[in-house]
Amino acid sequence: MLQVENTLFTIVMISYFVAMIGYFIYIAAKKEIFFKIAFGNQAFGFVLHTVAIICRGIGAGRLPLTNQYEFATSFAWGLCLLGLVFMLRFKFHVMGAFIMPVVFLMIGYAAMQSKEVRNLMPALRSNWLGFHVSTAIIAYGAFGVSFVLGIIFLLRDRLSKHGFLDQHIPDRQKLDLIEYRSVALGMLFLSFTIITGAIWAERAWGSYWSWDPKETWSLVTWIIYAVYLHLRIRRGYKGKSAAIFAVIGFICVLFTYIGVNTFIPGIHSYR
Repeated sequence: MLQVENTLFTIVMISYFVAMIGYFIYIAAKKEIFFKIAFGNQAFGFVLHTVAIICRGIGAGRLPLTNQYEFATSFAWGLCLLGLVFMLRFKFHVMGAFIMPVVFLMIGYAAMQSKEVRNLMPALRSNWLGFHVSTAIIAYGAFGVSFVLGIIFLLRDRLSKHGFLDQHIPDRQKLDLIEYRSVALGMLFLSFTIITGAIWAERAWGSYWSWDPKETWSLVTWIIYAVYLHLRIRRGYKGKSAAIFAVIGFICVLFTYIGVNTFIPGIHSYR
């Protein structure tokens, strides 16, 4: 099963790369056929990605969510899933040209990690693993979408000089609304992530919170997005400032996942 997973992973990377290039050609050539090709490759890659993760789980004999490689590939999977959902829900085809580079970079990061299957340490042998990590994947995917939407919002004036893009990118008000919905979705699942993590920590180490670096940075990330939502709901905080908040928030997400694991040792370093 692990050999099958390795083969599927390679095909997924190729499919995502072809999808990314296809979206770029779609914008340059302005022909719908290239969007269909790009979207088809993204969807095909996502299906194979799902199968690859399942094969990894069967081969490892556990949930494939316990190390850097497994979480990185799942992160890319979640980002691709949420990208597809938002593209279809809001008929925002051009978003694929912005979301797929992020997906490809994340799965490329996964490809650089060790694929070795190791036995779970005792602290990870819990049913809370699936709840905790799966909610983090959806949260990070939603925040990745909000990051992309924030970038598009900030670049919209420049993109509007390109007639095709101006016609295919929603106006500022709708962009802001889509971004808000993606942040709200991510915030919901990040809250679940922190809550389930606290319960799991109490079961494993006898304490709900230990100020481990990843716990601390997860809290920092939660506070950033909580401030975003508070200012938007209570103060009508929208537009450029909100887009900047969404971009900063995702940078914090990446540091929480990659930076903390790389530079700050802690009890979560095994991921």
